[in-house]
Amino acid sequence: MLLSLEPRAQPSRLMMLLSPVLAGLLTLISGSMLFGLLGRDPLQVLHTLLIAPLSDLYGIGELLVKTLPILLCALGLALAYRARIWNIGAEGQLLIGALAGSALAVNIIDMESRWALVMVVTTGVLGGALWAGLAAWLRTHFHANEILTTIMLNYIALNLLLYCVHGPLKDPEGYNFPESALFGEASRLPTLSDDMRVTIGVYFALFVLVAIWVLAQKSFLGFQIKVLGLDRRAAGFVGFREKRLVWIVLLISGALAGLAGVCEVTGPIGQLVPQVSPGYGYAAITVAFLGRLHPFGILLASLLMALLYLGGETAQMSLNLPMAVTGLFQGMILFFLLACDVLIVYRLRGKKRPRSIMARSTGAVLHQAPAD
Repeated sequence: MLLSLEPRAQPSRLMMLLSPVLAGLLTLISGSMLFGLLGRDPLQVLHTLLIAPLSDLYGIGELLVKTLPILLCALGLALAYRARIWNIGAEGQLLIGALAGSALAVNIIDMESRWALVMVVTTGVLGGALWAGLAAWLRTHFHANEILTTIMLNYIALNLLLYCVHGPLKDPEGYNFPESALFGEASRLPTLSDDMRVTIGVYFALFVLVAIWVLAQKSFLGFQIKVLGLDRRAAGFVGFREKRLVWIVLLISGALAGLAGVCEVTGPIGQLVPQVSPGYGYAAITVAFLGRLHPFGILLASLLMALLYLGGETAQMSLNLPMAVTGLFQGMILFFLLACDVLIVYRLRGKKRPRSIMARSTGAVLHQAPAD
């Protein structure tokens, strides 16, 4: 018997909405089984991963710190994915945003005006947008696949950042560590509380969330993006310019990733270091799909992903588990989400395996009548 996928006449909208929840439950069950096989107490590990990080106010603040870059990147990616422009380069755009903002910040350390922060943040946003613009230019002028170009630009961005922290931007008084000098106070994002590292970057994220919702749901541009994602030929017939829309969604996506990067270096970190991002841009891809490309769904998914990062660090310190646990849970969530979506849209059908040509020929010869 062979199994094939047959489209359902009408996929359940309720199941499509509940698919992320089901994927999360399957991830918890699979993770518990895995920890049990490794000789760990599953309940203890899950408590350390998902509950212990939120046991005090400082932990909640750290959750918001990690949510900020993931949310900003995922909101930009969701807009691109609505148009079926598969930007995989949020990680590289984040790094370039951090690098561009840092390059300016280290040269205006003595500047005391609050315009210093505006200049640094704007530079980071423009850096991320221009990095995404490279992919848009390659797509619209040379028909280069944006999946490949954005992935390759990620590695170029990482190596460019490493070169700068080991070279031009390296702190001469930093005892040979690969890091820039600490930014001036005027170039730093103010914190919301003296007891937490959360900065006013959360206000940026909330503003962007509402703006993306209005753009995607209430504007004519959002309608054009949606039509482009549903049917490119139809979009062309009604006069929607595909190249223009490709540029718009990639520039917005890159700008938001650049904002995430510059908020990291001007916020909790306070300088440029090689470990600006532990993979926020890649995690944002999972978050965008987990949130069903809807801004408020993405907010919830970002909080969950940030909790996994925070819980992974807690489990590493308290249970001596590897940091790879975070990546494991991210991968399982994406796998189960895709599996659930496939089984909601399609149903499995069994069919008999066709006989080989030799078997059919042999059967035909055996069933022939005798010549006489």
